[in-house]
Amino acid sequence: QVQLVESGGGLVQAGASLRLSCVASGLTLSNYVMGWFRQPPGAERELLVAISWSDRNTYYAESVKGRFTISKNNAKKTVDLQMNSLKPEDTAVYYCNIQRLGIVAGWGQGTQVTVSS
Repeated sequence: QVQLVESGGGLVQAGASLRLSCVASGLTLSNYVMGWFRQPPGAERELLVAISWSDRNTYYAESVKGRFTISKNNAKKTVDLQMNSLKPEDTAVYYCNIQRLGIVAGWGQGTQVTVSS
């Protein structure tokens, strides 16, 4: 059974940094894509960043390019999201996701990030 567990959310001031981590278990990660989504209050869930487990290709939404960085650790089966220069509009619940060939294999439980102005 696929399990994704996120950690690292919190309350910070604008301009600060946070690092989110997602640990995957229950599957072999080759050929999967892991990503981070977020869902602001009253809004749809949106894809922010993604990384291919096998070839390290990455995707970044325009809203986070230059501020957020995704990285992975094969041995630990973790995907981290380094978030710098946080803005109040980054306030959301952040979710880790894993999928292959467009089919979602699992979601994390979500971690709250709140950025105060």
